[in-house]
Amino acid sequence: MRHDIDLVVVFRASSPSIHISKHKARIDAQHAEDQYTRLLETLRKADLYAVGRRGEHQGQLILLVSCSNQKLQELLQREWQAHYYHSDFLHGLSTSASNVNQDQTTLNPAERLRLVYTYVTATPSDGGLGIHPHNDSWSRIESIMALHDPKFNDVWIRSVTTLASVINIGHDQLDIIRTQFGEAIALYFAFLVSYTRALFFISVAGFACYYSGKAYSFTYSSLLFLWSVVFVEYWRIRERLHSVTWGCLGSDRVEQHLPSFAEGHPWWKRELKILVSVPIIALFASILAVLLTAIFIFEAFVTTLYTGPGHEYISFAPTVIFTAVIPQFLAIYRRYARRLTQWENHEHQSSFDASLTTKSFVLSSIVSYLGMVLRPLSMFPLARHSNTVSSLTSSGFDIATEKSGRALFVSDANMAHAKLNRSRLQKEMFAYMVTNQASNFFMEVGLPFLTRAFASVRSGKRRPSLSGASAVTPKKKRSGGARDEREFLERVRREVSLPQYGLFEDYDEMVTQFGYVALWSTIWPLAPLMALLNNVIELPSDAFKIVTHFRHPLPTRTDTIGPWLDCLSYLAWLSALTNSALVYLFHPTAAAAVGLRAPLSTSAGAGAQHVAERGQTRDVVVRALFIALAASHGYIILRAAVRHVLVRVLWIGSAEKARMDDATRESVQSAPCLGVGPGLPVPVPVPAAPAPTSTPALAPAPVPAPDPARAAEGKVPLPASPPLPPDDEFWQFDEGIDEIRKGIKEA
Repeated sequence: MRHDIDLVVVFRASSPSIHISKHKARIDAQHAEDQYTRLLETLRKADLYAVGRRGEHQGQLILLVSCSNQKLQELLQREWQAHYYHSDFLHGLSTSASNVNQDQTTLNPAERLRLVYTYVTATPSDGGLGIHPHNDSWSRIESIMALHDPKFNDVWIRSVTTLASVINIGHDQLDIIRTQFGEAIALYFAFLVSYTRALFFISVAGFACYYSGKAYSFTYSSLLFLWSVVFVEYWRIRERLHSVTWGCLGSDRVEQHLPSFAEGHPWWKRELKILVSVPIIALFASILAVLLTAIFIFEAFVTTLYTGPGHEYISFAPTVIFTAVIPQFLAIYRRYARRLTQWENHEHQSSFDASLTTKSFVLSSIVSYLGMVLRPLSMFPLARHSNTVSSLTSSGFDIATEKSGRALFVSDANMAHAKLNRSRLQKEMFAYMVTNQASNFFMEVGLPFLTRAFASVRSGKRRPSLSGASAVTPKKKRSGGARDEREFLERVRREVSLPQYGLFEDYDEMVTQFGYVALWSTIWPLAPLMALLNNVIELPSDAFKIVTHFRHPLPTRTDTIGPWLDCLSYLAWLSALTNSALVYLFHPTAAAAVGLRAPLSTSAGAGAQHVAERGQTRDVVVRALFIALAASHGYIILRAAVRHVLVRVLWIGSAEKARMDDATRESVQSAPCLGVGPGLPVPVPVPAAPAPTSTPALAPAPVPAPDPARAAEGKVPLPASPPLPPDDEFWQFDEGIDEIRKGIKEA
């Protein structure tokens, strides 16, 4: 195996169209050769090793890229300079120049990969090469990816498969994840661990409430509301602590521009485009709400009250309709959401991801929570008007009853009320917290195995060359390591066929679960316990999924979970409204007061009840709105108090806060004062003057001998001499040009 490969560029060497004339095929192949040759020249002129090999399927090439250590030293110096100017001096961040300077002789795998990937894909204005799939100049580049480290993956999976390791995972284990996959992945696992531990307290409270037999307990709902607010504010501080420890606080301020960013547009144009996208999102949300409401009404009125022929099968109809319609609708919406986000012309990847995440979560939350909102709201009027419902359903089907001797709908009011009881809410919660989470586990871990096995059988495990012939060993023989190279390339091709990993699905799953626990576990207090058990399995399953079913994540520096923190805050605020409403409407003592009791069976009693229903409904709505308003204000007060306490307990006086203050003080004391007005001196930078090179970077500094202690921690030393000799046969033989020219000859 070769450990010196930094990136893999997936190159499309031939057009995917099979109906193409010989002339167009010849032009297409010539265009592929020109772009491939230009790509090799661009990479090699930038002090990067690059060589091409056959890809996984016909018409695909894989370009293996490695960065020389001299170039890597230059990139590290450049990043130090960027942080020195834009982070320490201007923003007072914890990533001071001295801290970066101390670590400039060693890099962990994630830092090395991030530097090389940023250099290759960044725009020329940011000092990069501009090689990116979204760049029109490189239209044949399908993707740029990194390779997994099988040895690390094996050790990591074994370390997180035991219950003790999941519960006791600490900063050292998170730092191992960071050094391999970057801060963004490490921050997700830190969030997952913190959230799982926080579930323990509310799980104990819910378990006690459930087995005490207290339905819709005011005490439990109050604890649940307090827990949701405390956890969100706790994580807000926790992610700051992690960011300071990892030296990435404020990393968004030195973020590279997106390749698709069009310069020259004022800020108000982007804001106006975002504002224009709001009614489009509202339109999709309204259509989705109508679809889900229609499915819910069909399920509530037909499958619950219908007793005619085939009633045991018709209960599956809403599920079939939901499965056939909603995923397709969401897929269409996501395509438009991505186009809208691209149209907004975001400058940085972080703002692009935040905008797209917000758009996507709006509709996914509607799918997740609208049913839980509609069912309690519908139970209240149905319980009040079950006499009316039963009379309507029975009077309209007299002919059907006479012919078959069996009513199509429930005609007894008491029986109708019994079918519309509160236990259906608990069944809904059980369906998500147990059934849905089990199915999600299979979809994430088990289904990819079946999908790849089916694809392998369908393709016959053949990997043809560009010309359609089998991928035979070239006639030119290469000495040494032929078997190792063949096995390595087979592994590369397998990883190329995998999809790129993204954090959206995992964050969406956890935030949605938090919403179910915070908003609706008053209905079924065992929901937090089910979430806790799921998350104990979620951590090792996510680790297994990343290293098995996806490409190696490209390391990204970030200091926050981004818009997901805002989603958590919004759900914590909603929990104040939902918990107060559920207790008010469904608590045994309150339910009798608001009318959630069995209807009168006699016609005289039903008539008397009907007279009083209208006024009672108005009073209930007014009281519910008042309670919701009070709960909303209570959330604001509680959040301020919790934040005040947690900041003083967790942040002020912490080692991370002291480290940040020291770094800021050091930056201010060691640097000249920045001029901000007329007559004020302009500071002279502390770093050495840049060398006269083609890229805006500092000259490589002398590299001391590597530290054995740091090498033992998994750091990669940067020796003065390049580790890849110029006469390495692996980098001398390129299959890309030969394969493209075969296509030209055949055309």
